[in-house]
Amino acid sequence: MLTDFKRIRELEQTFGSPFYLFDVNKLRTNYEKMNNAFKSKYSNFIIGYSYKTNYLPFLCKELANLGAYAEVVSRLEYDLAMKIGVTPTKIIFNGPLKTYQDIEMALNNGSILNIDSLYEINLLKKYCEVNKGKQVRIGIRLNFDLSHHGEDALQEGYEVSRFGVCTSNGDLDTAVEQLNQIKNITIIGVHGHFSTKERKVETYKNITNVLCSIAKQYFPETIEYVDIGGGFYGELPESFNIDSPSFDDYANAVCTMMNQEFADLDRKPYLIIEPGISMVANVFTFIAKVIETKKMRNKHFVLIDGSVHNIKPTMHKRNLPMRIVKKDLESTSSGTYNIVGYTCMEKDYLANDVNGLLPVVNDYILFENVGAYTIVFNPPFIKERPCIIAVDQNEYFVVRKKESFKEFFNEELYIF
Repeated sequence: MLTDFKRIRELEQTFGSPFYLFDVNKLRTNYEKMNNAFKSKYSNFIIGYSYKTNYLPFLCKELANLGAYAEVVSRLEYDLAMKIGVTPTKIIFNGPLKTYQDIEMALNNGSILNIDSLYEINLLKKYCEVNKGKQVRIGIRLNFDLSHHGEDALQEGYEVSRFGVCTSNGDLDTAVEQLNQIKNITIIGVHGHFSTKERKVETYKNITNVLCSIAKQYFPETIEYVDIGGGFYGELPESFNIDSPSFDDYANAVCTMMNQEFADLDRKPYLIIEPGISMVANVFTFIAKVIETKKMRNKHFVLIDGSVHNIKPTMHKRNLPMRIVKKDLESTSSGTYNIVGYTCMEKDYLANDVNGLLPVVNDYILFENVGAYTIVFNPPFIKERPCIIAVDQNEYFVVRKKESFKEFFNEELYIF
């Protein structure tokens, strides 16, 4: 963690404020820990990094160099993976919305394709009719009940996930029957990504168990991979006060299940996971400068040159781990204050009811654990998007420039 005022000041003078700081070595550590945890227990193992979580090109390329596949859910993300040099056979194409051109591109390139809905079968049928001499290999994303003792496991309290092919209403049987009628299609994979609220080890064990059972029931001769999706906890800051599972905890449960279910096979299917948050959340810090402090009635407000959009675009009220790097260590006035941003929205709060030393003008505030979804959700709103600076072995360099007016209002898009 960068805590030296002079160094931050130098970075600000060179690159502007605010800015993100991306710890490249921490990213490598996260990947190695997760890969080692699973691969030591199940050798046929693949990490497919979830691009939607943070598709900073430098970051995606670094993970590809480490061995990660690219897990994408749109043609935009697919094209990014191709642009940075990912081998097409190491791209996993998921997502609920695919065009015929998307499917054609993925299959022509030999990418892993998981269909999400029945409508995609018609697109596959069209492709297979055009490419009768080609053997097409696909996977199916499945939808099944994850509730436990009547308690829903999904985020936001949803009872039923909207993704995948339902296993309980006959849709899976319909899909398998229709796909089997297409002579040059082979179903080689099952996929089961769920966004769960508690990210429990038991939930991932359950997902793995159901996927293995369906694979053995429907595709015993052709199954090549079981993809259990992502959503795992990574290493959380102590201030979150959450007793989260480790990578080893997840790996023990999932890999034990895989080894048991496929114990009789000489070559076990690949286990694929698709981490996002656990890979990148703790590798980014947002650094902003204090512009003003003021008191409104009995409340202190600290204005910085960043916004809630930069650190928590969903605008939840939980304070992220943060620290103040002070210009003057002799400034020791204490109190309770709110940190607010540059937008004109009343709800632009980066932190609420913080207790401690009051920040003063030109101090810096560092918000940690901001690597997941912030970069991709940061809208072009009121102010240009900030620079992203990477640090690797104490060397600092730009991996995304600060946005300018010309880029904000791209003249190839906007009519003046």
